[in-house]
Amino acid sequence: MNIRNHVPFTKRRDGGNTVAPRKRADARRNEETLLEAAAAAFVASGVNVPVREIAAQAGVGVGTFYRHFPTRADLVVAVYRHQIEACADAGPALLAEDGTAHQALAAWIDMFVDFLVTKHGLAEALQSDQATFETLHGYFLERLLPVCERLMEAAREAGEVRADVSAYEVMRGVGNLCAGAADERYDARRLAGVFVQGLRVSG
Repeated sequence: MNIRNHVPFTKRRDGGNTVAPRKRADARRNEETLLEAAAAAFVASGVNVPVREIAAQAGVGVGTFYRHFPTRADLVVAVYRHQIEACADAGPALLAEDGTAHQALAAWIDMFVDFLVTKHGLAEALQSDQATFETLHGYFLERLLPVCERLMEAAREAGEVRADVSAYEVMRGVGNLCAGAADERYDARRLAGVFVQGLRVSG
């Protein structure tokens, strides 16, 4: 096997190649832990939660935090993308589990609600970089709409949900239900659950 085809290289000034540095395993673990801690903190306190609280929850120092995410915008973007990928990966996994396609759809929507609540405040946090926000929104649709379409298709094929509602309408509807998540008297997850139950075929 030609290892040059499998290991990333960068060019040296003398024209040769050097192996591109990779993050150490502990650095990758720290980053993953920080992203998960930040996502939870965003849900609980919004995107302006103090950095020291996120670092403490992740069990790392503030210096380690800033090595991974030099600015708050870097953190918000990273959390956004991390949550998108988690949602995208969850769809096929849920369909592969025991249970009905509607149960898989309901579980995925539950996770999607968590993502949307985590996302709350993103536009404000990135208001100085509208291009970044627009790029992330496009990435969101590109990754998650096909997942929702597959879940809806499986549920329709099983005769479990209505055929006249599109995946885009489902995502948009759940998004609208999550718009009031900042009000502690309002339970977006419960309302989304009612919405998903309403997709079921009656009879």
